[in-house]
Amino acid sequence: EYLYRLENESLAPIAARSSESLGREHAEEPHPYRTPFQRDRERIIHSRAFRRLEYKTQVFINREGDHYRTRLTHTIEVAQIARTIARALRLNEDLAESIALAHDLGHTPFGHAGERVLNGLLAQHGGFEHNVQSLRVVDILEENYQDFKGLNLSWETREGIIKHASKMPSEYAASFHPDEMPSLEAQIIDLSDEIAYNNHDIDDGISSGIIDIDEAAELVIWKMARERCTRLPAEKKLLTRTIVRNIINIMVSDFISQTLLKIKSMGIETCADVRKARSRAVCLSSELEAANAEVKDFLKKKLYRDYRLSRMNMKAERVVRELFSIYTNHPETLPDHFYGKNSGDDLLKTATDYIAGMTDRFAIEEHKKLTDLDVSAL
Repeated sequence: EYLYRLENESLAPIAARSSESLGREHAEEPHPYRTPFQRDRERIIHSRAFRRLEYKTQVFINREGDHYRTRLTHTIEVAQIARTIARALRLNEDLAESIALAHDLGHTPFGHAGERVLNGLLAQHGGFEHNVQSLRVVDILEENYQDFKGLNLSWETREGIIKHASKMPSEYAASFHPDEMPSLEAQIIDLSDEIAYNNHDIDDGISSGIIDIDEAAELVIWKMARERCTRLPAEKKLLTRTIVRNIINIMVSDFISQTLLKIKSMGIETCADVRKARSRAVCLSSELEAANAEVKDFLKKKLYRDYRLSRMNMKAERVVRELFSIYTNHPETLPDHFYGKNSGDDLLKTATDYIAGMTDRFAIEEHKKLTDLDVSAL
């Protein structure tokens, strides 16, 4: 009751409140000193799917170097940015953080290369999107409780996960009101995600030597950050980190100020107004939108299409494609603890769940076991 009262006193009227949560699919007794959204956050952090993110690719495969971002460090950076924005807008930080921490739980091994393969293989069966898979992870695949499958998260956290997807599958429409806007806490995740990956991909790209720092210095956003620095280090590594840190600050500050203006212009005064609005209430200024688009185009040309990453992605795609073929044509090769308990599901879904849950390392080892003619590898 104290925490609910604290939320009512400190949060803006447009924020989601724990005391007004629509609850969980499986009823549970309230916790004596944690709100529903705090419990969501901690359930996600303690899940196996969250721990596996440490060994899933962001851009560079984990074994390429110790200091490149992984899917886990990316997730933590998104959560940090989302918390900052939520605090500045007086939104519910616990809800924003929960959604941020869960948004990539369903990501495949090998980053978007793995996702592209599964999406293509499942094109006639609804495709594959990691955000939709993230909801499946927290609703069904995680096993921590004896009374229900999944993590039994609050409706608001689950809504934020599914509405992070580009399109909500029809099977979820009845549960998550696709014609309504999600909470502001959910809305800030998309751009928090973009701010995080654009900037850490620049950082990692320069560290790897694939991106030339002099070419990055021609970006509008880089020049904006440089102008705001009173003193710049000469050493390249420190210079990059200084600039990237300032770019994030510029983008987050712009996001906060522009979102406040848009909320006011849309006449939004309550959380209910947020949901009834015809469009999302979060945005960047037109100047920063253009600068952000330039960064995405730059990364596509200079990093994501680089021949070294293309070779790595080609091998990764082959691993995922061949694993999927083996499991769907020879389901007996799926481990008993997985296929046995999921045998009632569609085989394609079972194979997809198993592959999507793999780390890069496990996928490579599993592929070697199933394709290597050396019997000693089994």
